Amino acid sequence: MKLVHIEYKNRNKAVALTILLLFCIPVIACAAPVPPDSSITYTITILEDGTASWHVEYRTLLSSDDDAAVFDAYAKNISYTYLPQFQDLMQRSAAQAAAATARPMEITDFTGDAVIQTTPTGRFGVVYYSFNWKNFAKTGTDIAIGDAFSGGLYLAKDNTLVIRYPVGYTINIAEPEPDLVRDGLIWYGQRSFGAGEPRLVFEKSGFPFLTILLGSGFVLIVIVVIGMILLKRRRDKPDQPEEEIVREEETVRLSRADLISIEEQIIGLLKASGGEQYQSEIVKNLGLPKSTVSSTLNDLHQRGVIQKVKKGRENLIRLT
Repeated sequence: MKLVHIEYKNRNKAVALTILLLFCIPVIACAAPVPPDSSITYTITILEDGTASWHVEYRTLLSSDDDAAVFDAYAKNISYTYLPQFQDLMQRSAAQAAAATARPMEITDFTGDAVIQTTPTGRFGVVYYSFNWKNFAKTGTDIAIGDAFSGGLYLAKDNTLVIRYPVGYTINIAEPEPDLVRDGLIWYGQRSFGAGEPRLVFEKSGFPFLTILLGSGFVLIVIVVIGMILLKRRRDKPDQPEEEIVREEETVRLSRADLISIEEQIIGLLKASGGEQYQSEIVKNLGLPKSTVSSTLNDLHQRGVIQKVKKGRENLIRLT
């Protein structure tokens, strides 16, 4: 682990911008403390070929216009001064990790940027560094991470380490145990990792093809297509009144006495519920086939005993 300090001054005060980098160099350089209200997030995304895509985000509170002016001056020099320094440091780190693991490594695709962001909680100076570290992880049947951290790691207070793994893999080993698993494995500072930690092993899922489909949104596409087909069929087929929907069930022939009994039960249900009830509730309460209840309601409607009020796709049955 190593600390890189970038200091810049104005006429009234000196402001220290501390970039904390996590990698395998077992060197601890101490200097000015991290400014108040600052935080650093390290996000390492592991690819299936063992490449690690690093993203380092440093965020510090700019409590005054002087702080903002100093940070703006720093941002203008990031591409010419600080990014090359960062690149040189990481390349030396990869060289030492390669020697420790006997695995060829290379750092590529460096980018850096610095911006000022204004949020409801204040104004912040944000520095971004990103790069790709080839052969960072050991690949084979599984993907293993940790040997590149031969000197261990240190997370300062309010700093965060996030390690993400490829789609189609599951966590087999995670030492030490992460503080949180959500869109990756997450550790919060302040804490120290031992040599070769964090040690992680990811194994291929038993259903990689299905996992890839889920990760790529394939299932969502299928659901949308099926929904469109069903919607089209529904539009092509006009809605039928509830009493006209024929259910595939055996027709029950009822006597006149049975029909009168059912009519009395329906009228009793309507009176008990304040004079009205949905047809589906009547069917449920009577425990009779829909066709039988529908036929009885039609008869009562023709005789003027009840009214049918259309409510969406349902009928509200109301005593006259």
